[in-house]
Amino acid sequence: MSQQDKTALRELLQKQREAFTLARPEGLDLRRDRIGRAIALLKENADALCQAMSADFGNRSPHQSMITDIAGTVAFGKYCLKHLEKWARSEKRHVQFPLGLLGAKAELRYEPKGVVGILSPWNFPVNLSFGPLMQVLAAGNRAMIKPSEFTERTSALSAELCAKYFDEREVAFVTGGPEVAQEFSSLPFDHLVFTGSTATGRKVMEAAARNLCPVTLELGGKSPVFLGRGADLERAGERIAMGKMMNAGQICLAPDYMYVPHDQEDAAIAAVELGVHRMYPTLLENDDYASVVTDRHFDRLKAMVEDARDKGAEVIEVNPGKEDFSNTNARKMPLTILRNVTDEMQAMQEEIFGPVLPVRTYREIGEAIDYVNDRDRPLGLYYFGGDPGEREEVLTRTISGGVTVNDVIFHVSMEDLPFGGVGPSGIGAYHGVEGFREFSHARAVYTQPKIDVAKLGGFKPPYGAATEKAVRGLMK
Repeated sequence: MSQQDKTALRELLQKQREAFTLARPEGLDLRRDRIGRAIALLKENADALCQAMSADFGNRSPHQSMITDIAGTVAFGKYCLKHLEKWARSEKRHVQFPLGLLGAKAELRYEPKGVVGILSPWNFPVNLSFGPLMQVLAAGNRAMIKPSEFTERTSALSAELCAKYFDEREVAFVTGGPEVAQEFSSLPFDHLVFTGSTATGRKVMEAAARNLCPVTLELGGKSPVFLGRGADLERAGERIAMGKMMNAGQICLAPDYMYVPHDQEDAAIAAVELGVHRMYPTLLENDDYASVVTDRHFDRLKAMVEDARDKGAEVIEVNPGKEDFSNTNARKMPLTILRNVTDEMQAMQEEIFGPVLPVRTYREIGEAIDYVNDRDRPLGLYYFGGDPGEREEVLTRTISGGVTVNDVIFHVSMEDLPFGGVGPSGIGAYHGVEGFREFSHARAVYTQPKIDVAKLGGFKPPYGAATEKAVRGLMK
């Protein structure tokens, strides 16, 4: 990246920061206007954005893109508009006795931080750029967005459209490759949002730390599925198949591996296969089934399967149409179930991010719980079953970013629930009021009464009886 480009990035940040400072205080109507423009951008250009996403992937269903990237993000923008006034209200806080009687006041104000950087990924390139933006704008900030270079057409179109709907001092897209992303993450933002892999998240956090820039990291990890003994296997199998094959499994919350009772393994696998057959009777020419985004990711997934096969796993390709995948460059991969997996296999060591599903078995649910607890906290956790006691055992003895019971992934679509991880699966959260607060500065304001509180409380020298009385009162 040239020095000129680096300078341009820093100048853009400075423009936004100066505009933010000069415009303070901005009313809520301006925030509503910006959210409204973001919604209009998506609604008025939905078809073009869906076409760009499909071209970037090689094949991606416009219907899926409309649901996951366009309509869902528009709905989230409307949710932010609906709750903005309530979120932005200052809160009265308690002051210690007897200060309240003397006229002291305490309040908490949620104020904008300034300029927020958003590093968005390729798997849902519109949703994960404009979704965080909705709450960044709701909190009164400006934003710079660096989208992924893997979805080049979508990124370029987003940048072009943004320039039509927003002044660059409000919202701006910055496109380019890894060197641009690296420079972007080193900018002294007031807050930085990153969605992507845990490995890259560490690098982003390290770069942000040099500026003491707070971060929201939405990462990933190996999100487990627990099948309880009382689970409806047919229903669970179809829902797991849907979550594992939507976007060809390229979802940070996709079920990564399945834990089933040892005596129900055959039935559970058959239920997943049945779900695939019902939803995807064919795959290669089926527009509903997405391609893997790049050759590099496709080769990684194939190598992962071969690694498992070489180390003793049984490999089951779920191929409803009995199609030949060997003579195609479509980068389409059938759902591949791995049985008899071990921890030495690559598929059990890293996030899969594709249509590969390892299966493990347990004799007692506690075995599965202990296995999950011995590993990094996952971004999502899924439990299927009808036993409330078993469900609560799983939920109370494990830790994860979020949970969906009797389905997968859906907790992220609940607008009023915070979405985020724990440790290696993420830091911070957005969605819900928590997202508004994530991008706000909680500013404490204390108003002192006219009376000399310091003297009354024994805080002023010379110290004496009043001081001793105050200490005794505080220590009771």
